[in-house]
Amino acid sequence: MTVLDSRPEVPGESDPAESADSLLTVSDTVVTGDVGAGRGPGWLDAWMTDRAADVVSWRRHIHANPELARREYGTTELVTKLLRSAGLRPTVLPGGTGVVCDIGSGQRCVALRADLDALPLTEATGLPFASGVDGVAHACGHDVHTTVLLGAGLALATAAELPGRVRLIFQPAEEVMPGGALDAIEAGVLDGVDRIFGLHCDPRLPVGRIGTRVGALTSAADLVELTLTSPGGHTSRPHLTADLVHGLGTVITSLPTVLSRRVDPRSGTVLVWGAVHAGEAANAVPQEGKLRGTLRTADHETWTMLEPLVESSVKALLAPTGVGYELNYLRGVPPVVSDPESTDLLRAGVEAALGSGALAAAEQSSGGEDFGWYLEHVPGAFARLGVWSGEGQMRDLHQPTFEADERALFTGIRVMVHTALAALAS
Repeated sequence: MTVLDSRPEVPGESDPAESADSLLTVSDTVVTGDVGAGRGPGWLDAWMTDRAADVVSWRRHIHANPELARREYGTTELVTKLLRSAGLRPTVLPGGTGVVCDIGSGQRCVALRADLDALPLTEATGLPFASGVDGVAHACGHDVHTTVLLGAGLALATAAELPGRVRLIFQPAEEVMPGGALDAIEAGVLDGVDRIFGLHCDPRLPVGRIGTRVGALTSAADLVELTLTSPGGHTSRPHLTADLVHGLGTVITSLPTVLSRRVDPRSGTVLVWGAVHAGEAANAVPQEGKLRGTLRTADHETWTMLEPLVESSVKALLAPTGVGYELNYLRGVPPVVSDPESTDLLRAGVEAALGSGALAAAEQSSGGEDFGWYLEHVPGAFARLGVWSGEGQMRDLHQPTFEADERALFTGIRVMVHTALAALAS
């Protein structure tokens, strides 16, 4: 994954806030592989030439200093200092992490969003700038997202004039439920926004390609937790008690089947159990058992009806068994549904930034992404940013070995800039 002719060192401090000032300097490192170079506008090409090595340095620093959801204090401080260095006026969100910042002026406002948080995983890439924090790693590419948005914002700040405002949203806590998008929206980040756009790393797409899709790109993702109770008893006399393990088995096997017959199969709805716990002794009926899983759907209307359907189905399945239960149904995030007009604007941004050959068709994913909450309030579009180098094995998201080709930083910046310009001009 060599992108630079010489690789800038990652600052050695463990706290990104303490080393932010050192990241404001421009390196002499020459960057290769900026496939959008020369496509303009002139101020963007000039900024990319001057600051490309710094972009890589920022990314590597964020990668080496990952922070978990709602604890992104150092990353927030770094983003804030870099934006202020360009004469911008960023505001930290009320929770103390996350940043919002406007560029330009006028009534029209287009928002660009990135997420800041890392995952509770131990990195196993062996990179020289690998995570220096035990048990925490940027294994989902949020360090790339943050750097792309930083670069796009700082480049836009050098334009002589913009046809409106571009709002940068650096959101905390995307990896947890409820996601940080809800906190950001409550803080007013969408006030006055006409459209919103975002990118997410995709290790299945080669670097230089951007995947788009009209309609659902990700799925709603809800958490289903079920606690079953029984008086307990001897397995030789199950008729004198309520067979809790049998009840668990009934729900495990039958609830997904019931949902498959009650929900339109075209909705992409799927329930998968991830954890089950009950009992210790082979000859004793346990008094308590727990079942946890995720329920996903790509259809927004289906998402609104799933909770009552699960509640009534569990009640009906367990009624003959005599087993008691408590259902905790936690609604997660809505599907990310890109509207046609916003997707057209995003595609226009990709073509202007990289050429029509960069466009790829994105597959609908069962994964969840809290960008969907923004689209509950304003129209917008979400895209896949190719980060695979084209060589070796594709490392999936949320794996300790996930890597992103750093050339994707520059394709991401150019796409975000051109998409914002296309949306403001529409």
